[in-house]
Amino acid sequence: MSIIEKIITWALALIIKFGYGGIFLTMSLESAAIPIPSEVVLPFSGFLSFSAQLNFWWVVIIATLANITGAIITYYIGLGGGRPLLERYGRYILIHQDDIEKVENWLGRYGGRTALLVRVLPGVRTFSSLVLGAGRLKFNKFFWYTLLGSFLWNLALAYVGFVAGKNWDFLQPYFRRFEMAILVLAVVIIAILIYKHIKRK
Repeated sequence: MSIIEKIITWALALIIKFGYGGIFLTMSLESAAIPIPSEVVLPFSGFLSFSAQLNFWWVVIIATLANITGAIITYYIGLGGGRPLLERYGRYILIHQDDIEKVENWLGRYGGRTALLVRVLPGVRTFSSLVLGAGRLKFNKFFWYTLLGSFLWNLALAYVGFVAGKNWDFLQPYFRRFEMAILVLAVVIIAILIYKHIKRK
């Protein structure tokens, strides 16, 4: 958990220092299967947009462009390496055999729309591009569905932070700092995912 906390603290520090540049970097890495939870980065960025340090719509747009950048990279990695790559190295980024089969089943059932579905599912969205690439989903469908799914996800999370900012006077007695609240939430979510991964293994 200390490693996760350090990653989250690093991500938030980047956003505070570099603004939109920090958002682009962290969200690109998140879409490239690096464990930087967007559930922390985007609400925090939305909170900063309420306080006029950032523009709300630029937060959403830049996060979406970052997502598609990271997703394209991992798509081509999956396309080049295929299923053997996922089976051999997936465990290092908490991708379980069941996860691969789940996305593959969705791909067979829903086709290109799977790229939209997985972009709004926590725990699956970060590595989904690898599976979609390995599954040979056509790039055109992958790109547009991923773009739309990323936009909707980013809009929702950034809005959560923005609304929290509007109600900060109410929330302040309960949380010393907003980022601490979402840090705890993110750690709990990631801990559950890790536990499920270890239990299945």
